[in-house]
Amino acid sequence: MTHPDSRIANRGVLRIATRKSPLALWQSGHVADALRAAHPGLAVELLPLSTRGDEVLDRSLAVIGGKGLFLKELEIAMQRGEADCAVHSLKDVPMLLEPGFALPAILARADHADAFVSNRFDGIDTLPAGAVVGTSSLRRQAQLRALRPDLVLRDLRGNVNTRLAKLDAGDYDAIVLACAGLQRLGFDARIRARLDVPAWLPAPAQGAIAVECRDDDARTYALFVGLDHAPTRACTEAERAMNRALHGSCHVPVAAFARLDGGRLHLQGAVGSARDGSKVRAEAEGEASDPQGLGTVVAERLLALGAAALIAGSAEPGDDPFVP
Repeated sequence: MTHPDSRIANRGVLRIATRKSPLALWQSGHVADALRAAHPGLAVELLPLSTRGDEVLDRSLAVIGGKGLFLKELEIAMQRGEADCAVHSLKDVPMLLEPGFALPAILARADHADAFVSNRFDGIDTLPAGAVVGTSSLRRQAQLRALRPDLVLRDLRGNVNTRLAKLDAGDYDAIVLACAGLQRLGFDARIRARLDVPAWLPAPAQGAIAVECRDDDARTYALFVGLDHAPTRACTEAERAMNRALHGSCHVPVAAFARLDGGRLHLQGAVGSARDGSKVRAEAEGEASDPQGLGTVVAERLLALGAAALIAGSAEPGDDPFVP
């Protein structure tokens, strides 16, 4: 049953709430095009909104409240009936959704890897000692520390275009971004090297786009069922389940990647320290029909190897590291 306050249903137009960044608008437009193709004649509009995560750029996400800050204003728009749904990078969606919301569709995953981007150097191993690398991701910082403890790591916030502009201005010798975001915006040529498994693990659900709607809005939910990509959902559910079992958040350098092979899922996970590069890794294989169970198994193996101490050590002063 559609929410009684929904003004979208009365207009016959489905509105998608989205952040205003170029990448967010591309992703929302991609979903809108897929929706129109699946339902000819359906009117779809984008509702660009500014979020606190986009507005506060002088502090890390871990300090100001986490990646959930990219969702709040979009969820409020859905609650008010100003939007039917919202589109997110799934890696930015908290492990536990706010009550009253659901993910009716996870689209086919794009490139899951991270990208090494530099105007002068071909890869991490070619950077000189003391080179400045930009990233605000604790996961990326932890892996950089493990590979090159001699590098200088500095925070880097803003949308993809802003980050590239800071690199081009000479503020950094290199930066690390997601391959998928660069490719979606036509910046493929900026990728000097792909940082990929097994040496480098991405964020849980990196490269996947998710649609969020109210869980009581059966009309909107049904429109997106055909866009859901079962293999991507299985893989990302395993990765997110592992992170959830670890009580991970943007406060914690957690990495995960699942690969589907027939009816089997193989999941690799890691927890690291952005301070000294120490880390623990674990992996397991299980039935694709139980991705959450597989995620829990890998999380338990990581905890047995000492992940809890790394998680506690990554918390900001005053934070509870076990709050997702």
